[in-house]
Amino acid sequence: MLKGRIIEDIKTAMKAGEKDRLKVLRLISAAIKQVEVDERRDLDDADVLGILNKMVKQRRDSITQYTDGNRKDLADIEQQEIEIIGDYLPEQLSEDELDELVDEVIATTGAEGIRDMGKVMGAIKSKAQGRADMGIVGAKVKARLNV
Repeated sequence: MLKGRIIEDIKTAMKAGEKDRLKVLRLISAAIKQVEVDERRDLDDADVLGILNKMVKQRRDSITQYTDGNRKDLADIEQQEIEIIGDYLPEQLSEDELDELVDEVIATTGAEGIRDMGKVMGAIKSKAQGRADMGIVGAKVKARLNV
């Protein structure tokens, strides 16, 4: 289970004295515990992946803002955190795999226009959970449906 692996890695990072890695792992653990307390339930791997994806998206947004503000030092820290979080995410789909998935889902759902975008995105989200940036997927679907 992903949550258990993160907890074990926290212990390992503590013993090894990896301060930066430990900081990020503790942030992940705190985010998981916060959702568990708020929703009063144990999270499964799909829920944890959702949290990790959200954390990566937040950091990407921060990198954009830091870069625009000429704060490369802070952008570099955010990038390091993305790399650590990325260790717990499944392998990302390649461009070709993503294009293939979009085409396949459009064909199976029978989507014909932009009005069907929600249906297509819902189907893709379940198939690509944690393996693709949904912003990029949305742009690809929109481009295909606007043809």
